[in-house]
Amino acid sequence: MAKIHLNMITQRSIEEGAAMEQGKTNPNYFIACSICEMNPEDMRKAGIWKNTNVRVTSECGTVIVKAIEPTQYCPPGLAHIRQGVWANQVVPPRTQSTGTPQYSGFPVTIEPAPNERIKTALELVQGAVGLWQGGKI
Repeated sequence: MAKIHLNMITQRSIEEGAAMEQGKTNPNYFIACSICEMNPEDMRKAGIWKNTNVRVTSECGTVIVKAIEPTQYCPPGLAHIRQGVWANQVVPPRTQSTGTPQYSGFPVTIEPAPNERIKTALELVQGAVGLWQGGKI
């Protein structure tokens, strides 16, 4: 399968903010945040169909999310994951002495992963600290 190298940004969205108010384990939060918006031209280059799962990999991690066409302008070469649990899996911890991780402007590789499952917020958070045991804590 093809891979594409893009510049990643994360940012807040109305959908993410509204869903977060319902709770990060709410299905609406999953729908709003477990996505990667990409320019349709980049999706074609990598053989990615809209609404299919992709693997996003950065220097510090990897996450499976659903690829969608952008809901706002997204130029070729740029990808966007809404801030939240899924984005945090790939955000570099560098802070450039600001105390805030590098949420925008970092390189990622994106590849089709149609047979991979998107993990829930609970699986990702508990898995990051070694507590996820297949539904048992």
